[in-house]
Amino acid sequence: MKDKPLPENYTFVRKNPLWRLLSLLIYYVLAVPLGWVIDKALYGVRVHNRKALREVKGGFFLYAHHTQSFHDTYAPILAAFPRRNYVVGSRGAVSNQLLGALVPLLGGVPLPGNLHQFRQFMDALGERYRQGACVTIYPEAHIWPYYTGVRPFPAASFGYPVQAGAPVFAMATTYRKRRVFKNCPPLIAVTIGGPFWPDKTLPEHQARQKLRDEVYDFLKETTGSAENVAWYEYKKAPSKDAAEETKNGV
Repeated sequence: MKDKPLPENYTFVRKNPLWRLLSLLIYYVLAVPLGWVIDKALYGVRVHNRKALREVKGGFFLYAHHTQSFHDTYAPILAAFPRRNYVVGSRGAVSNQLLGALVPLLGGVPLPGNLHQFRQFMDALGERYRQGACVTIYPEAHIWPYYTGVRPFPAASFGYPVQAGAPVFAMATTYRKRRVFKNCPPLIAVTIGGPFWPDKTLPEHQARQKLRDEVYDFLKETTGSAENVAWYEYKKAPSKDAAEETKNGV
């Protein structure tokens, strides 16, 4: 979905009581049950170590690799339940005429478009954390459907929990073979890792990097299981020089 600039007056946290009531109803009465049914029926989702999230009092940040569209929207909702989940996403979702109204109601938080919005964005994440919610971030940004690995990602997005002193969890998605309907895409398992805590003895940039490495290592280790079944085969595209050599018959 193509990103468009957010309106200058975009509101990251709505205070209107009617809007907040509507958001709660849509989230808990429609989204949670519908997501549970679809995730179970289509993907056969299993969540491992959900108790780790429930043992933490208050809010937390959840980081995951991005391999699905629908499932990646609902997996943190189901894993964090009964906590409310807010997910950081692209500006494109809220620029769409239909989704622009629905996404914020479901907990979507768009990335800011300028410095002024960035401050409001950071304040919004901090407020959601203080409310005891789950804040989900996909640091890879782009979806690679059914990818069984983890792509490198920077430490920049780990500044939120470092500044808040908040616990961090990782959510790894793996795929398993079907016993029936073997020609259909594999079933999904979700494994929770953590909590990982910001190291307050380190400068902020080093604390971000340490958190990033702990999350990345957990995701790599979990997705590296021999039971993680590939549905698509991803191949590295040839470099421009290599393609030119092939073209010239070298």
